[in-house]
Amino acid sequence: MAAKNPQAILTTLAQRLNGQVATVTISRPSKLNSLNSQLLESLTETFREIPKKHKDLIAVVLTGDGSKSFIGGADISEMGSKESPAAARQFITRVHHACKSIRECPVPVIGRVNGYSLGAGLEIAASCDFRVASSNAIFGMPEVKIGVPSVVEAALLPGLIGWGKTRRFLMLGDNISAAEALNWGLVEKVVEPGVLDQAVEAWVAHLEQNGPLAVRRQKALMRQWEELGLEEGIKAGIPAFGQSFEPEGKDGLSEPARLMNEFLAAKEKSKKEKGSSKL
Repeated sequence: MAAKNPQAILTTLAQRLNGQVATVTISRPSKLNSLNSQLLESLTETFREIPKKHKDLIAVVLTGDGSKSFIGGADISEMGSKESPAAARQFITRVHHACKSIRECPVPVIGRVNGYSLGAGLEIAASCDFRVASSNAIFGMPEVKIGVPSVVEAALLPGLIGWGKTRRFLMLGDNISAAEALNWGLVEKVVEPGVLDQAVEAWVAHLEQNGPLAVRRQKALMRQWEELGLEEGIKAGIPAFGQSFEPEGKDGLSEPARLMNEFLAAKEKSKKEKGSSKL
């Protein structure tokens, strides 16, 4: 029997009524799922390939193997072995590419934070569209304690928690609890470990009820909002809105036409049922 791979990016797919949901698990439990170059490259490739292979993808759930750690950070042993600025830049670029592949995934990525989320692990979490954490999760950006600044997708943090908390977080290098992370706005929900999967499922169920193209277009538009000024961001919504009304599918209807017609039909049916109950 072949030995289990001690480190891997594992992908599973679940068929839903209106499409598929992928779960991507970073599996290196003996090292708290810390990321080395091999795992970073595999993670990047996984997020680039899943949407290409599965056109009916609804969402991706990203998590870590086991209950102790989401991602314990970048592999310090590998980072410490870098002997030149060029080698260091190459490694941190891999971290950036992994984060970017998550942000560029066309469907929502849910961060299922099940323990330690430190350094590069927190940057990965920040790259997800929203995050649910177990109540025993720990968050931190300890890079200054090992002689380097927090970089690449740490730049997302001011947009999530504000500049003051970002300065405190990155310059002091102290960890915070899940409750504090929720209070700061670093995560959107905190639950007990035993119901973490139910919390993820609730979000997936909501996504499944929405127009799949509308959700994809919303994510793409919000990526533009992050990069544009206010006026340009407002204007960018006009073509995105118009694009939604392009016909698609065998019935030749646009997604808004189909969903709005279903909404109006359900409303009319409810109205008739209420009227008949009064007779």
